[in-house]
Amino acid sequence: MGTSSTLGDGPATAVRVGTVAVVAHRKKTLGGGLDELRAELAGAGVEDLVWYEVPKSRKAPKKVRKALKKGAELVFVWGGDGMVQRCADTLAGSGVPMAILPAGTANLFAANLGVPEDLPEAVRIGLHGRRRSLDLGRLNGEHFAVMAGAGFDGDLIREADRTLKGKLGRLAYMWTGLRHVRGELVGTRITVDGTEWFDGDASCVLFGNVGTITGGIPAFDDARPDDGCLEIGVSTADGAVDWARTLGRMAAGRSEESPFVRITRGRKIKVRLAAPRTYELDGGARGEVTKLKVRVVPGALTVCCPGPVP
Repeated sequence: MGTSSTLGDGPATAVRVGTVAVVAHRKKTLGGGLDELRAELAGAGVEDLVWYEVPKSRKAPKKVRKALKKGAELVFVWGGDGMVQRCADTLAGSGVPMAILPAGTANLFAANLGVPEDLPEAVRIGLHGRRRSLDLGRLNGEHFAVMAGAGFDGDLIREADRTLKGKLGRLAYMWTGLRHVRGELVGTRITVDGTEWFDGDASCVLFGNVGTITGGIPAFDDARPDDGCLEIGVSTADGAVDWARTLGRMAAGRSEESPFVRITRGRKIKVRLAAPRTYELDGGARGEVTKLKVRVVPGALTVCCPGPVP
């Protein structure tokens, strides 16, 4: 039953689970639903269970804080990337492990870590899998696990049709994006680790903690969530034709070959925009800003990952 971790072989720790918390987005589904989750946890011998359900992911942090106050030693998060991001932001630095139950339409963090959309196996990984210390990004004071971005990417997230996304995956993002491209290039200045890296017109700035991002597109081939760095990408694509070429190469895993994309890596990034742009974290749209302050937080989050029990 053991699943090899996509993060490679590292030290693993056998864990005796005490108080277990579940923080669930009640509108998300996986396997036999939350009833099956209760049955799985009971069958695994979990006796001290704290259970919270929320109607929206933005209500999850309050429940996570309650769980921590009640002494939770493991937090199961039921939902997609938006739910995981909200919970990770609250759990960052606590040392309490997070186990992902990928019940959303977008489960990129779980997929990058090798956590399957299989409820019994995801529960087993949470209770008995490897505990890994993973990096998070932090953008304007809020943590993200997969990616963040501003500009065209933020517009994609805001306008993508959820039904279409569920049916078509990465193609839905491309289709939505090309329908809504306005060709807006904005003056953008990017400083990476104290040195100016980019100064010009850009339509999108991306920050990646893992390789596969929005819509399942493999944007950052060398990204690892345990290397103490973030990947930084900037696109100068202007209009539907440029974006069709750019997204096509990204979907084929050849981002670095695009004439409209530059990619580098760093720990602290500052971005100044000449006009306000929408930004997003892990698929959740936020407001419009003209400044982005981004940094990596090494080992910020303990996550239950696939791997043999030692």
